[in-house]
Amino acid sequence: MEDLGPVAWPLTPIRTERLVLRASEARDRPAFVELYASPEVHTYLGGARPRDEIERAMPAVPARWPGSFVVELDGTMTGQILLRRAPGSPRPAAEGLADLGYLFLPHAWGLGYATEACAAALAWCDGVLPGEPLVLTTRSANTASLRLAARLGFTEVERYRQWGAEQWLGLRSPPTPSA
Repeated sequence: MEDLGPVAWPLTPIRTERLVLRASEARDRPAFVELYASPEVHTYLGGARPRDEIERAMPAVPARWPGSFVVELDGTMTGQILLRRAPGSPRPAAEGLADLGYLFLPHAWGLGYATEACAAALAWCDGVLPGEPLVLTTRSANTASLRLAARLGFTEVERYRQWGAEQWLGLRSPPTPSA
């Protein structure tokens, strides 16, 4: 994956009704380790890596690049939103487009935080990359992720097999400018 190009970063924190989206900080490192080591979080992502491996490889300030948002709830990291380009994608429909990804700790599941945070990140993206479509890929078996994709305006482009499972590729067309 590549970054989004020349966008201003670190961003001014984005505030929603319950969340703050911001650039990562050193204090987020333990939550990143938990997020990346969680078997529940990685159920549809090929499985979690060993915690000690993640601890060794994790920089002091993790994921500090344009398009990587920490999702903060009550002053604590609870998830991550990722917006990056997909060069060399195995799917021609996704080639070179910005790609939305998200990971949330299990305690935050089912409470609408992913919808709220992703909608805010997409609004930011629409402002800095106006007119660009976005893609989202998830395993077809991940019904919660498919429901979220639909709520965010992604429509199915195709399903295909990769990494030993059926994958779902959705496209979100850019919002039409209001007259």
